[in-house]
Amino acid sequence: MHNVSGHNRSFLFLQGPHGPFFWKLGRMLRLTGASVWRVSFNAGDRAFWFDTASLLPFRGAAEDWPASFERICDEKQVTDLVLYGDTRPIHAAAVERARAKGIRVHVFEEGYLRPYWVTYERDGANGHSRLMDLDVAEMQEALKLCDLDAPLPPAKWGDMRQHIFYGALYHFFVMFRNGEYRNFRPHRSIPVGKEFQLYLRRLALMPYIALGRMAATWRVRGGGFPYHLVLLQLEHDSSFRMHSPFSTMADFLRVVVEGFAEGAPRHHHLVIKAHPLEDGRVPIQRDLKRLAAEYGVSDRVHYVRGGKLAQLLNDARTAVTVNSTAGQQVLWRGIPLKTFGRAVYAKPEFVSTQPLREFFAAAARPDSRAYQDYRRFLLETSQVAGGFYSTRGRRQVLRQVVDMMLSDEDPYDALASGTAAPRQQLRVVI
Repeated sequence: MHNVSGHNRSFLFLQGPHGPFFWKLGRMLRLTGASVWRVSFNAGDRAFWFDTASLLPFRGAAEDWPASFERICDEKQVTDLVLYGDTRPIHAAAVERARAKGIRVHVFEEGYLRPYWVTYERDGANGHSRLMDLDVAEMQEALKLCDLDAPLPPAKWGDMRQHIFYGALYHFFVMFRNGEYRNFRPHRSIPVGKEFQLYLRRLALMPYIALGRMAATWRVRGGGFPYHLVLLQLEHDSSFRMHSPFSTMADFLRVVVEGFAEGAPRHHHLVIKAHPLEDGRVPIQRDLKRLAAEYGVSDRVHYVRGGKLAQLLNDARTAVTVNSTAGQQVLWRGIPLKTFGRAVYAKPEFVSTQPLREFFAAAARPDSRAYQDYRRFLLETSQVAGGFYSTRGRRQVLRQVVDMMLSDEDPYDALASGTAAPRQQLRVVI
């Protein structure tokens, strides 16, 4: 890497993952000599930033934010903008103005190869990622400069309960301690109080949900029938809202159930797997039951609420999703995959272009060699080992990502020019 000093750099943090990850990242950036600032939009943001001197509360209305952002950038001589996701309105407005000012934009997201990696990119993620414009041949050319084996995932980084816990704690502060941020409006459609209730309900019902999931999984795996797997996302997830043709999950389910009813052999079944963080705000099970009855396939449609994907994926004939990152696990196993939205992995070499009816009838297999090259390219560039929510996962991310942020080159250019730092070779614990 050309430059790993933070001198003469000023980093401005906006909203991050729930929990202390952004605080710990900012603290390490300070050690490099950089100035670090954090904008808080609500009490949840403030709760996880433990230095009031560098905290910049924004208490204005949404329409005041763009001008306030430009003023902060000028006053603090901001050189770098750091955020988690680039589509929520306050982030999108900041990114647009940061680019106009020549400010470097650092975007964190959940890993494209989750759960063992997180994503770090410049300027945009998901449908705004540079990966959207890179073809497999360009990736293969860049990989010629790397002679290391692809890193292996660890046995475990953390626990889903930590993710849910930090989400509940964040919404507790927004709900009960938000008096000085009266103009704050969440980027999601439901009230903060409802969001908090859903997190608490999810935590309380985890044992009951686990029992129901085990029973549903047992019925599928013990049924002895071929099945196609549908990987759902959260309806309020930015990838679903901003980078897909659907406005609701019910719209997507209708397309899938109709295609299955018309194209799949009559002895095949359809398994719908909910996102692990699905909290009941969308009536998926009710909509699915109605659609299955409408298309005459009620006895061949199953619903599984969250859980480990591998248990269902290993025996699936095909998989369908809008643009879930879980599609990467499908392709890694060489299973035919159909997508509908913009996704960084939706390359013609390994994602089906067949109409859905034909896909269910006789899906073409992906080019597994091309996908292996694609996956290795991600692991050498934007995928950083670790996680946002567990202590061990955060430590692992920080070992790698601070140097990446200080580099003059983004992860993709660094690999192509041969200046990328070696990936950490992770050890699988048996």
